[in-house]
Amino acid sequence: MDLKKYIRSVPDFPKKGILFKDITTLLKDPEAFKHTIDVIVKKYKGEKIDKIVSVEARGYIFGGALAYILNCGFVPVRKPGKLPGETVALDYTLEYGTNRVEIHKDGIQQGDKVLVFDDLLATGGTVHATCKLVEQLGGKIIGCAFLINLKSLSGTEKLKEYPIFSLIEYD
Repeated sequence: MDLKKYIRSVPDFPKKGILFKDITTLLKDPEAFKHTIDVIVKKYKGEKIDKIVSVEARGYIFGGALAYILNCGFVPVRKPGKLPGETVALDYTLEYGTNRVEIHKDGIQQGDKVLVFDDLLATGGTVHATCKLVEQLGGKIIGCAFLINLKSLSGTEKLKEYPIFSLIEYD
């Protein structure tokens, strides 16, 4: 299935000069969404995964489904002040500014094998920060998976120490 035909490009969002890849057009199509989940599950089915860690908010849509099918836990990574328990945080740079992510301190246990999922890989800052938080808590990153990789923004370079998988690539 050609998943690119289910992705809408939105110019100048969220800021002028950014060409936003909108996945809501894929999510509303049940066959495209199911195919997406099935392909990712097939890739990781043989791996021992203790936790899926996903970044808010679109990553949660896929991360929860993947955790359910792969029979592992799901741990959310959020913006500051959104998680109720004790957290650890890390600042990072993205293609149009800076931000900070947080994870619950008790979300990852020493030695947990973790698959990080986000909907889109751009500069890699968000997922790199997420991986560092997981490692700070004692987790081992078994891979970083994405629906979309924007190759021209070189996010794979920032994540070169981790195995990367993406379903859709744009130059």
